[in-house]
Amino acid sequence: MTSNQPNADAGLIRSIGTFALAASIVNITIGGGIFRLPADMAATLGATAPIAYVLCAIAMGLIVLCLAEAGSRVALSGGPYAYIEVAFGPFIGFLSGFILWMVLTFAMAAVATVLMANLGALVPALSSRLASSIAIVAIYAIFAAVNIMGVERGARVNTILTVAKILPLLLLIVGGMFAIDAANLTVTNPPSMGTLARSSILLIFAFAGIEAALVPGGEVRDPARTVPRAILLAMIAVTLLYAGLQFVAQGVLGPALATSKSSPLADAAGVAIGGWARQLLLAGAVISMLGHVGAMILAVPRTLFAFARDGFLPPALARTHPVHRSPVVAILVQCTLVLVLALTSTFERLAVLANLSILVVYGLCCIATWQLRRRDVRAGGTPFKVPMPGVVIVLACAMIAWMLSSVTRAEWLAFGIALAVGAGIFVMRRVQKPST
Repeated sequence: MTSNQPNADAGLIRSIGTFALAASIVNITIGGGIFRLPADMAATLGATAPIAYVLCAIAMGLIVLCLAEAGSRVALSGGPYAYIEVAFGPFIGFLSGFILWMVLTFAMAAVATVLMANLGALVPALSSRLASSIAIVAIYAIFAAVNIMGVERGARVNTILTVAKILPLLLLIVGGMFAIDAANLTVTNPPSMGTLARSSILLIFAFAGIEAALVPGGEVRDPARTVPRAILLAMIAVTLLYAGLQFVAQGVLGPALATSKSSPLADAAGVAIGGWARQLLLAGAVISMLGHVGAMILAVPRTLFAFARDGFLPPALARTHPVHRSPVVAILVQCTLVLVLALTSTFERLAVLANLSILVVYGLCCIATWQLRRRDVRAGGTPFKVPMPGVVIVLACAMIAWMLSSVTRAEWLAFGIALAVGAGIFVMRRVQKPST
């Protein structure tokens, strides 16, 4: 039996193509983390870190195969929230969407805070708390205005910023190859399985971004073809870039990479190419985070739109612009909330939930893919199908379970509290519905 989704997103314009969606995935994935991640990986994994990127990319590949099929079958805004809701109903769908939205919101605030610090380092006039706060508010206002004017404009800006952020990183890979010391890449003490599991969570989170970029599913052209192609294109690009950067930084700096916490890639560029390259990488970090801001403002507010569309939040959040048909209220609310978090830094204690929450959502998406295929849910056209679904889905879930084995009791407790909050919102909304 074929199950088609209703036209709940009929007010939105489908204008996001394969390259624009792939650029959005790359833009969100390559945020501020890559400019520090090589030092963290070198500290825990040493010279084996470049290999770990490839291994984690394989694990992530199993997960994104499931996301690709789910995304080709469900063409509603909300991304994984919509996939899980269609597969398992509104309660499980809402809880997964709530956790995903929370993680993405705190990620946006975290990047905004780091962006403020980097702006101050590059432009001394913006180094004070007041000046950097005004700058970040202005940046968010500009990106919000661009996205309110239409998803097509927002996607175009994201594509430009994606190219701009990748060029300095490619310069480091190409130029750094000539300064690599082979001795720095010698593996002496392979990491234990426990260390590898804990590091894998961090690496999987570094690859995260697909779940956010797929949120505007109601605005993607021909999702049955566009979603899997964009995911494949983005995953290949990100894996090659990450592994290449770790390889070059490790080869150039050696043991010093583990202690270069503030700007490992910029330090590697300075040693390999020169002082001007170090400044270019510092500027690239700011461009990268600006790209992350733009991509997240394009994607994350659509989760609020999807919640309101499905009756879990006030209907005003599902209101679209009368001309540009963008979810204007959701964009403004999301940007305001992120700015409050970034300017007050109250989000830091909840940041520990990010890794755990992302993996749980990924696991639910993998199981949802099986359910969507069993029910033959279609968004229109022939959906992408995971090859050997029994093997791929089981392996993906097994990899997720292995990584979750390193989560601490305190992290599980915090995650349980977040689930309870989400469940409370769902129950209250259901109770209020009959009287509305």
